Amino acid sequence: MQEQDYIVVGAGSAGCVLANRLSEDGANAVLLLEAGGSDEKWLLKMPLGFMMAAGDPAIDWGYESEPDPKTGGRTQPLPRGKLLGGCSSVNGMIYMRGHSGDYDGWRQMGATGWSYADVLPYFRKMETSWHGAGPYHGGDGPLAVTPVENDHLLGAPIGASVLAAGFEASEDLSGAQQEGFSRCEVTVDRRGRRASTAQAYLKPARTRRNLRVESQAQTTRILIENGRAVGVEYRRNGALHQVRARKEVILSAGAYGSPQLLMLSGIGPRDHLAEHGIAALVDAPQVGRNLSEHPVLYMSFNAREETTFLSALRFDRAVRSVLRWWATGKGPFATQITSGILMLKTRPELSQPDIQLVFLPVRLDAKLWYPFGAQQSHVLSVMVMQLHPESRGTVELRSADPAERPRIDLNLLSTPNDFAELRGGVAAVRRIFASAPLADMVSGERAPGAAAQDDASLDQFIRDNLKITQHPCGTCRMGEDPAAVVDSELRVKGIEGLRVVDASVFPTVPGANINAAVIMVAERASDLIRGRTPLAPAD
Repeated sequence: MQEQDYIVVGAGSAGCVLANRLSEDGANAVLLLEAGGSDEKWLLKMPLGFMMAAGDPAIDWGYESEPDPKTGGRTQPLPRGKLLGGCSSVNGMIYMRGHSGDYDGWRQMGATGWSYADVLPYFRKMETSWHGAGPYHGGDGPLAVTPVENDHLLGAPIGASVLAAGFEASEDLSGAQQEGFSRCEVTVDRRGRRASTAQAYLKPARTRRNLRVESQAQTTRILIENGRAVGVEYRRNGALHQVRARKEVILSAGAYGSPQLLMLSGIGPRDHLAEHGIAALVDAPQVGRNLSEHPVLYMSFNAREETTFLSALRFDRAVRSVLRWWATGKGPFATQITSGILMLKTRPELSQPDIQLVFLPVRLDAKLWYPFGAQQSHVLSVMVMQLHPESRGTVELRSADPAERPRIDLNLLSTPNDFAELRGGVAAVRRIFASAPLADMVSGERAPGAAAQDDASLDQFIRDNLKITQHPCGTCRMGEDPAAVVDSELRVKGIEGLRVVDASVFPTVPGANINAAVIMVAERASDLIRGRTPLAPAD
């Protein structure tokens, strides 16, 4: 049986960071296990290629939620990256941190060392921001953060209508003003390539002799002896293998995978484990609980003229854009297609935004089209994302077979406030599109439609159309209270030598896209694991 100092399970947004940091001084032997394969696919490197690669079963775990009677019995597809880089290799690349109050809230909930002042130095450490080094940003980190040039995305008229509707502008949503309208920032490097953690963190470390990466290796359970995690079992090429850890096992399998592995290994709710014939080594009732997601609605408006990004998807133009990206890293396919982002409060008494609007200058079902074929109409779309939902779901075992996907119940729309905040987001979008110049650029509201005005009609639209943003977290919550799954240093309670480092440890979901927060958690965790003094809190 082989031995390593550290075994990291999952080469996603967190796992690639850990593999780099834990191996960087050469003192530790590190094994990184990934159930998927390579991220070296041109569609994934090209920023706009993620739209065409979405749903590819070769790079997706294929999770699906349980039917939810509150949303008409619908199930939700739950895409999760199954490849090096995980979701950072397949996501929409939007870079946002959330509000400073999100992290201060973590500290207030008992997550010692995770206040905004504590985590800001790690956000700075991880990035090379287009803003340059300063109080809020880093200038020499592994992760490239660049702005979306939105001149071709109707950024100017959309921004003008946002201001005309009474909202403010922000030069930097990760800076001093964390509310308002701003250009979108993305994890795309200056060569126009996706900056996933596989590329930014793992690839530079692959030449180290003390780092070993095994792909197509699905971990099946944690090996536990006398209350200590001593290794893992994994399946590769049809055979079971075991490897031991001299120091620690670290789960970075995500908000669905990490609780599943804990439960398969005997760490979880005792009664639930017993249902599947698994003896509980640690009765941890909160494993798989507290699942949080950002609900999202899509609104759309008919455009009066052919001014949307659909024009760029004409086949001959798209081919030229791909070739231009390949040769120069420039052009419309070398970045995201988000016109801008608005963080807003639906009620003035709120301390921080509760809705995020993402403006998209294209219809959601847009496809490549040919000059002489049937054409789609031009549409402007808006994502209405609720930032702090009160509803919580669960992740449970479907069986004791590690190959079976877990049972995921999102439990959306469980409180009246979740409906109310989404209605508030719809009202904000309508106010913006009723303001010039957008008011003159659209000829009507497609969804939910002008007829949906009263609360009952809007609530029915929400039930029928609600989706999620693929930001799951919270299923192995950290804290110092007895119910928390991991402590503030991310150590699994009741088992030595075992940590969880991924979005599952979030006490609550941050109020924004969460990939940046996952990377930050892994950066800080790498210091905790190595016994280093964490970076000094920001002033």
